[in-house]
Amino acid sequence: SMLRSTHPVELTRGSLRRNIMVFSLPLILSNLLQVLFNMSDVAVVGRFDGATALGSVGSCSVFCTLFAGLMIGLGGGINAIAARQAGAHDLQSLRRTVHSALIVSLTYGAVIMTVGLLGARTVLTWLGTKEELFDGALLYMRVYLIGMPALALYNYGNAVLSSEGDVHRPLLYLSAAGVVNILLNLFFVIVCHLGVLGVALASVISLYFSAALVLFRLFTCKEEYGLCADELHLDREAARTVLALGIPAALQNAIFAVANLFVQSAVNSFDTVIVEGNAAAANADGLIYDMMAAFYAACTTFMAQNYGAGKKERVLQSYFISLFYSFLFAAVGSGLLFGCGRSFLALFTEDPAVAEAGMKRLSIMAFSYPFSAFMDCTIAASRGLGKTVVPTVLVILGSCVFRVIWVYTVFAYFRTIPSLYLLYLFSWAITAIFEIVYFVRLYRRIFPRRLCCSDTER
Repeated sequence: SMLRSTHPVELTRGSLRRNIMVFSLPLILSNLLQVLFNMSDVAVVGRFDGATALGSVGSCSVFCTLFAGLMIGLGGGINAIAARQAGAHDLQSLRRTVHSALIVSLTYGAVIMTVGLLGARTVLTWLGTKEELFDGALLYMRVYLIGMPALALYNYGNAVLSSEGDVHRPLLYLSAAGVVNILLNLFFVIVCHLGVLGVALASVISLYFSAALVLFRLFTCKEEYGLCADELHLDREAARTVLALGIPAALQNAIFAVANLFVQSAVNSFDTVIVEGNAAAANADGLIYDMMAAFYAACTTFMAQNYGAGKKERVLQSYFISLFYSFLFAAVGSGLLFGCGRSFLALFTEDPAVAEAGMKRLSIMAFSYPFSAFMDCTIAASRGLGKTVVPTVLVILGSCVFRVIWVYTVFAYFRTIPSLYLLYLFSWAITAIFEIVYFVRLYRRIFPRRLCCSDTER
């Protein structure tokens, strides 16, 4: 059955409701695995090397999220282009894209690594990292940055494979790398007493392991998207297309992380109990967002393939089905979180006052999460139709600029935790309205009304 399950999902034929779900479930699992592996770093170092090491690794988590976001954004662009070319059976363009995108991804990873290594000390100082945590945080960050080319390559391979409906292999590779990560964590920290250096090394080795697995698959498979050493050169046009779609998506992810730093600074203005409660409750964000993100990836891939194949009624259906699923999963996940919030927070804290503060955040966020689907799924839909610059500008204005203004106006006026967390719901709602207006206009431009009459009459 393992072999049967590695068959690619049909993107342009068959039931969209079923296929989008089958496509998304392995992505949900792989996204959740990544969250758990990051938690394992923190757990191992906290249990076996003490609170200082735990704080050092923890204070880098914002950056690890930021780097991952930069890589995933570029991967999303590669995925949309490859899926559209595969849907249109434009094999020559597809081969140029996959070979050029490999070089672009590797270069991109190397650039982020270099810039990061040069700027790590400055950024940690600028963020006001506590003195006793500073050396550990700097060490962790510098070692972790060495893994950036590998993270870029894994996301590249994942993008190419999933653009053809193969979502099972990347999940297998990630699981294997995760097991390696956890075993090395335990070995380096408990046996070698390497502490912070140990968990950082374990992360980097497992990143290169997952990249090696995905590249081995692409170089050895006989599919039209397979890699061939002779064809590895940079095609200017293909590289430009990849960067034009990938870089705005990457920036969008990065800007979210930056906007959330402003929110974090507002949280830091409260007492320690609230700051700790917020940190514990924030672990829920990753779990819910990562479930929803799988459906956004499906939305882009299905829309791009069907757009390439000229199946316009499936293009719009893919959007609505993905939107429905992402909203539904977020609503169910939020309901469970709200109901079992105290048990969830008990994983991170034993202090009842901290748990109480965490519940304040959870109760507002649980209501808000599902509404982010309208914004993010519509952005994914525009990307599937090959447009990403305007959606990114709208996100920057609606979510990032708006949040910063909110912190300095509404929150500055009320100075309460609810007045801070409500900014998420409002910023998602405003951004979603603009994104949907843009998407409707884009869709009508690509598929003019008179062509669509035949679809609506049926």
